[in-house]
Amino acid sequence: MGFKVAVVGATGNVGREMLEILADRAFPADEVVALASRRSIGQEVSFGDRTLKVKDLETYDFSDVDICLMSAGGAVSKEWSPKIGAKAAVVIDNSSTWRMDPDVPLVVPEVNADAVAGFTKKNIIANPNCSTAQLVVALKPLHDHAVIKRVVVATYQSVSGAGKDGMDELFNQTRSIFTAGELKTTKFTKRIAFNLIPHIDVFMEDGYTKEEWKMVAETKKILDPKIKLTATAVRVPVFISHSEAVNIEFEKPITADEAREILRSAPGCVVIDKHEDGGYITPHEAAGEDATYISRIREDGTVENGLAMWVVADNLRKGAALNAVQIAEALVNRKLIKPKAKAA
Repeated sequence: MGFKVAVVGATGNVGREMLEILADRAFPADEVVALASRRSIGQEVSFGDRTLKVKDLETYDFSDVDICLMSAGGAVSKEWSPKIGAKAAVVIDNSSTWRMDPDVPLVVPEVNADAVAGFTKKNIIANPNCSTAQLVVALKPLHDHAVIKRVVVATYQSVSGAGKDGMDELFNQTRSIFTAGELKTTKFTKRIAFNLIPHIDVFMEDGYTKEEWKMVAETKKILDPKIKLTATAVRVPVFISHSEAVNIEFEKPITADEAREILRSAPGCVVIDKHEDGGYITPHEAAGEDATYISRIREDGTVENGLAMWVVADNLRKGAALNAVQIAEALVNRKLIKPKAKAA
């Protein structure tokens, strides 16, 4: 008997990716249900070769659901995740609502898969921020080898991280520039077409943005609370995939060659690092792929035991949908959940 999986927020960018990945990876589900708000009832979404009609979250009975992939935003998750969890379904949530809750595991399966066992306190498991997910996949094997002291990261985050509205705004502004049309800015604080915006999420009292704070707090929770990290998060005019320039200081010596070999054998990592034109990965090439790509690995002579590298991943997949499905797979593979008996 297979599992029953519900996808909440099935009409959004990440929800659609979740459905695609469930089908692509042949997740052991006997039934998959697409859910969204009332205004999306009856809309059709793809699930492999099938088409699912979207049902209403507000009226859906979760009593026979085993796993719920939640990608409908923080307010919806805050209200509905505990309700769904109370029906003995495990909620894997993509919002920031539950990430720092001490009773909710924050999981990237390549890094801390053992933490999934902690879901029983609230029946909720949190997905990290998209920029954090790819970062810790790359950091984990290096940390195991040489112990990371400090990380300085600058992100180059695609507009899909801001949802469909962000993608539409980049497209419409670009078209307006080429057609001399009116350029409207509504989703972002400044024009995004042919521009960069060093501002993602709200500003905090210390001058950092909440996006930057998330990377600090989540890396500590997932990987190691002793790691010091500082981040600058930048929105860039790219549709899909986040990129990161990462500088790392270690406690123990590590060479660039050692780092390449370690990362080549690490789960979820693909090293593309040739010292020649085009011998690196760009966001365009990472879009639609599951791996975290690492390029430009080099030693930093300005600090003792320092490395610099370039990290790229599809934020809709590894940064969100794929990671959620991998968490569900970890629950199943570790036999931490069993399918509920379904009514005949």
